[in-house]
Amino acid sequence: MNLLVVLAVVIGLALIAALVALVRNELRPRSAAPPRSAAAVSGREALDAIDLGLRRLDAECTRAGRHLPDVYAVTYAEDRLLLRLTVADKNPPAPWEADDTGEEWTAPPAELSAGMGAVELSSAAQPFPLAVTVGIEAGERVLIDLSRSSAPIAVTGDGEGVRQLVRALVTELITGPVGRRAEVTLVGSAATAEMTMGLGLMSARLHTVATLDEGLSAGPEGAGARTGASSPAVTQVFRMIEGRGPLGVQGRVPRLFVLHAAQFTEERAAMAGLREADALLVLGEAPDFSWRFDVSADGSLDTGALGLRIAVHAGRLLS
Repeated sequence: MNLLVVLAVVIGLALIAALVALVRNELRPRSAAPPRSAAAVSGREALDAIDLGLRRLDAECTRAGRHLPDVYAVTYAEDRLLLRLTVADKNPPAPWEADDTGEEWTAPPAELSAGMGAVELSSAAQPFPLAVTVGIEAGERVLIDLSRSSAPIAVTGDGEGVRQLVRALVTELITGPVGRRAEVTLVGSAATAEMTMGLGLMSARLHTVATLDEGLSAGPEGAGARTGASSPAVTQVFRMIEGRGPLGVQGRVPRLFVLHAAQFTEERAAMAGLREADALLVLGEAPDFSWRFDVSADGSLDTGALGLRIAVHAGRLLS
């Protein structure tokens, strides 16, 4: 009998200890869960909504007889499309609304798809054809217009992550609606089987060349024009871009060139052939770079001077 009492007491104490541990665990502060991107933000439907919204912007600016805003980044969530401007502008066309600084314009995607005839909207140009997804931050899709860089863009950091990110950028420009006017040229050793797999069969806009000079000399003719900003209300990002104005989309084929740092160092002189509609991604450390995209092994991305921190870079979304 005494043994049974002892066992009952031991079991009771064990149950009490387990209950206390359970309560403590429930009360302990939990670390934030990693951000999870819904398909509505990371999938193709989001790109379609972004493409429509940007073409609606072009149409409204044309209708109002005004220049396009000087946009360097686009952020998309299910309830809003946000434009980040390098030159403050507090007077956007409807349905866009500016924040207090005039550096951000927002509009609900539902309103961007309404209020304009299908024929008029379908004829609107895509004003930012080198705007491409760099990743997800706080559940929002972030695109950066690569043509806004005034010099090479260095993509550095985790080797596998760099390859994943660049592959994702090339893939979206070739297969996505926003980049339908862009051409991509892979130079030298950047033209790997991994990078070109399937894409060359899908689009005549993907090219491979041996040298940067060859790629530049083979480009389409046409000087095109930029609508340089004259407003003094420029942001820090505008100063970093050195006054490079928004791309004039008429008469230009925007081009993205991709090559490794070692080859770029040997061919820097060829950069004289770059036009203002072009962008240059250098895999690795690049001299005289304008922007740096630094890829971390944990899948995050630091955009450097642009000030946009990305929790999950675009390459991880595709992998």
